[in-house]
Amino acid sequence: SRRVGSVSPLSPPAAVSQVTVRDALNQALDEELERDERVFLLGEEVAQYDGAYKISRGLWKKYGDKRVIDTPISEMGFAGIAVGAAMAGLRPVCEFMTFNFSMQAIDQVINSAAKTCYMSAGSISVPIVFRGPNGASAGVAAQHSQCFAAWYGHCPGLKVVSPWSSEDAKGLLKASIRDDNPVVMLESELLYGVPFEMSEQAQSKEFVIPIGKAKIERQGTHVTLVAHSRPVGHCLEAAAVLSKEGVECEVINLRTIRPMDVETVEASVVKTNHLVTVEGGWPQFGVGAEICARIMEGPAFNYLDAPAVRVTGADVPMPYAKILEDNSIPQVKDIVFAVKKTLNI
Repeated sequence: SRRVGSVSPLSPPAAVSQVTVRDALNQALDEELERDERVFLLGEEVAQYDGAYKISRGLWKKYGDKRVIDTPISEMGFAGIAVGAAMAGLRPVCEFMTFNFSMQAIDQVINSAAKTCYMSAGSISVPIVFRGPNGASAGVAAQHSQCFAAWYGHCPGLKVVSPWSSEDAKGLLKASIRDDNPVVMLESELLYGVPFEMSEQAQSKEFVIPIGKAKIERQGTHVTLVAHSRPVGHCLEAAAVLSKEGVECEVINLRTIRPMDVETVEASVVKTNHLVTVEGGWPQFGVGAEICARIMEGPAFNYLDAPAVRVTGADVPMPYAKILEDNSIPQVKDIVFAVKKTLNI
């Protein structure tokens, strides 16, 4: 249990319940559709089928054809419709069945959505959310397993969020829908069915997580581990293993890729003097590469006692065979190895 803050022994414990990431996203969509009639959801299978991953379960029955819209398999078409609707004053949530397929619509995401506010000198906002599963799933090979955090994080005009827990998923999706800028929300298919503790506060209708703020999931003194999405869980597992050997890891859940919360990472590095970044994406020009560069360019560099180390996916298209797949994405043992290498133990 990761309860934040001190609770006096006399006060009753806050109600905490187990909620899956899938149900947290469903709650967020339901609450925002109810709160603002300009919000609508569109994508493949989102309506009558209840969503390919059952994220939109029950929403079509509740809100009808105008608010939850099934589209043909034509990402460029329905992303374009959504961007146009956003320019006209609606607040679309555009689901890609996998972010690999967002490549069909990248012209709409970057050239139409991301650049419009800037090119119109701020007179046209594009309040749209592009969301869906990103990165490796299980046994779906190269065409369905790529992490796009670095791709979309590269582009000014976009905000990019990458949740790990159910609380992240709900709070970031609600913040994304309410934001007046285009937001890319990169979810993990492998986390959809995973239950996390959610506090009573996180289950309220007004709970939002500010975009651009990382969260320290575990306090530590020896090394800073920075990750986003599913690898946050791997970092916490590695931290538990290392703790038994006397090494205390500070685990930072980035939550947002762009704008990146470098200040939280810097403050942690100043404390621990060591940095390891962990991500499922490829190494070249990756999220970890950016974090390392920002730390090197900033005040925290002088506090590093060893070079920063990146743990990333292998520099190959994702193989199909399970054993090769396991060796292509960071495992707990890889993080433990990187930490020991950094600390020279």
